[in-house]
Amino acid sequence: MTTALLVVDIQNDYFPGGTMELAGADQAGARANQVLEAFRKKALPIFHVQHIAIHPGATFFLPDSPGADIHKSARPHGAEPVFRKHYPNSFRETPLLDHLRRDGIDRLAIVGMMTHVCIDTTTRAAADFGFDCRLVGDACATRAQSFNGVTVSAESVQAAFLASLDGWFAKVLPAGELCADL
Repeated sequence: MTTALLVVDIQNDYFPGGTMELAGADQAGARANQVLEAFRKKALPIFHVQHIAIHPGATFFLPDSPGADIHKSARPHGAEPVFRKHYPNSFRETPLLDHLRRDGIDRLAIVGMMTHVCIDTTTRAAADFGFDCRLVGDACATRAQSFNGVTVSAESVQAAFLASLDGWFAKVLPAGELCADL
């Protein structure tokens, strides 16, 4: 099985001082960096995804803004490709799927942000495309959500989304376990 790392939307706007700060972004960025370094050490393929907002009224990931830049914890090295996307699903209107298939990738390790939007959507799509997915839960971050007057903490949002993906669309595991299994 050929495994690649997919690094999704680890961008400055999600970190402290950014326009869409996530709970635990620094910690998730550090875990993502741990996974990146393990993949680099083993010379395994790495693919980066960067969200650039193009819809009217967007408030973060604005084109050519520092907030849209990939965060220092996940910056690409050398020839690691970066795919720009404009939707939560990393496969929608990008050449990512073609590159993965061309390179014979059949397993994806996924890290990134926001768990409840882009990570959820991308992981489900990857599973639907037939990839065996490993989602690194502690290398992902999210934020509190509100609906119908009820606010759900970031911790509960994170747990709910990881729980709904685990077993159905991915095996959810911590960075240390994924790195040990490479």
